[in-house]
Order: sequence, then C-alpha cells, then structure tokens
Amino acid sequence: MIWLNIVANRLLWLVPTLLGLLAIVFVLSRVVPIDPAALAAGDNATPAQVAAIRHALGFDLPLPQQFVRYIGLVVHGDFGTSLFTQQPISDDLARRLPATLELPLVAIVLAAAIGIPLGVVCGMHRNSWLDHGLRVVSVSGLAVASFWFAMQLQFLFSMKLAWLPLSGQISGFPPEHITGLLLVDGLLTGDTEALVSAARHLVLPVLTLALPAAATVVRFTRNGVIGAISSPSVAYQTAMGYPRRVIVWKYVLRLAITATVTQLGLIFGILLAGAVVVETVFDWPGIGAYAVRSILQSDYNATMGF
Repeated sequence: MIWLNIVANRLLWLVPTLLGLLAIVFVLSRVVPIDPAALAAGDNATPAQVAAIRHALGFDLPLPQQFVRYIGLVVHGDFGTSLFTQQPISDDLARRLPATLELPLVAIVLAAAIGIPLGVVCGMHRNSWLDHGLRVVSVSGLAVASFWFAMQLQFLFSMKLAWLPLSGQISGFPPEHITGLLLVDGLLTGDTEALVSAARHLVLPVLTLALPAAATVVRFTRNGVIGAISSPSVAYQTAMGYPRRVIVWKYVLRLAITATVTQLGLIFGILLAGAVVVETVFDWPGIGAYAVRSILQSDYNATMGF
C-alpha cells in the first residue's frame, strides 16, 4: 500500500501549497498601485462613492484581515463577484472552462500523434542524420516563444493565405450546448457546419500549443526507445526471428512508452498554463483570456479565482 501513502502525502502537502500560493497572489495583487474601487466606480464618481464601494468590497480593511476574510469565503466555495461582469466568479470560470480545456486536449492528442512516431524513428536511427535533424527541430520547438509563433501562424495562414480564421472560437451559431466542447457538441448534435467552423478555428491555437509539447514527447520517446533496444526481452524477440517492424512497434514501443505517458500528464498541465498566452493572442473565450483581462482591470477577486 505504498502508493496510498504517497497519495496521502501529496494531498496533505496540497493544503499548505494552496495557502502559500493564495497568499503570494493576494499580496501581489494588492501592491499594484491601482484602486479597483475607483475603476469600478467610473470616471465621474465622487470620492464618497468610491469610498462606499471600497468599504463594500472590504478593501478598507487591513491586508491580513482581508486575506483571512477571503480564505473564509473560499472554504465555503465563494470566490466573490467580479467587479466588471457583476457575475459570481465561479460562474464566469465554469462558463469559460470548456473552451480552455478544448485547446490542450486537442493539442496533447496531436503532440502524441506526432511526437511518439518521430521519437521512435530517432531512437531506432540513433546519431544518424535523421536523428540529428529531428532533434534540432524538437529543440527549436522548445525554444520558440509561443506568442511569437502564434502571430507568425496568424500572419501566414490567416492574413497572407486566408486559409484559416484569424481569431475567435467559431463563426456563426455554436452547436447545441451539451458538453461545452464545440467539437464534441458538433459531433453529438450532427451540426456539420458548426463542427467544421470550430475545427478551423482550432487549428492555429492548437498548433501553437502542440509544437513544444511534441518536441518534449519526441525527446522522452527517443530516450525510452534507446533504453528498450538493449533490453533482454527485445533481444529475445529478435532471436526468435520476429520482423523488425513488429519488434519496434509492438515490443520496443511498449517498453519505451512508460516515461512518455507519464510526461504527457505533466505536459497537459503546462499546456493549460500556456493557454493563457494563446487565448489572448487568438481572442479565445477561455479562462486564460478572462484572467488576463482581470489582471489588466485590477479585478482582484477574479484574478484570485483564476
């Protein structure tokens, strides 16, 4: 039952980690020299009106008292109300979550579909010109800034060639809401027009996220293949006379894929974080774009909720 102890230990550390994260973000959001009460009140508000809003939001309390008050609300599932949407923040986040999830889900599938075969090829042709070339491409994929790559894709495929939409999630009416994932909803409802439109809007942001992810998958798969080739089980299958393609894609890949699958879970978390930049560039209506707008507008509660 060692794994139970590991899970329990991780869960115990989750609480102080979250508290520490909340404390850091809370303090950072308060030291910004912008008064959110004045922004919410508007340019024509009187000092008395601004003071009333500040008191209603609790911004006139000492910082430690504000933090304790906020933690008490979060424990009860209340993230507060956005200053600018005037909606509960939990509702804002839930409404935008499917759009945010759709990007990394499709990107991780594409990254695995590209990265695993290329990693196998690199591992089976170690130190060949093909291996060196693919490694250069994979390292380049990790080095390229996502916002720069996103803008280059927009410039080429949207502005120059006019093949794909520049921004947004869909053109026209979305399919009937079932899961919130437009591709899935389009398939479930049989709305071909919405499905095609959603797929076309997904191409550029997904490529932006999938390139560095595929580069990581290539590296881990390659290393796993190199280690698996020298294993006794593969040597046995070779001695038995199995065809090379069977040995590679059935036995070698089975041994090499463990580290890659583990890494895919970590990559998915990284893609969720990277979606903040991608959503901003492509005007994608997800949580990332909501967070950026909240930060720029000094919407403290919305930023903390994100």
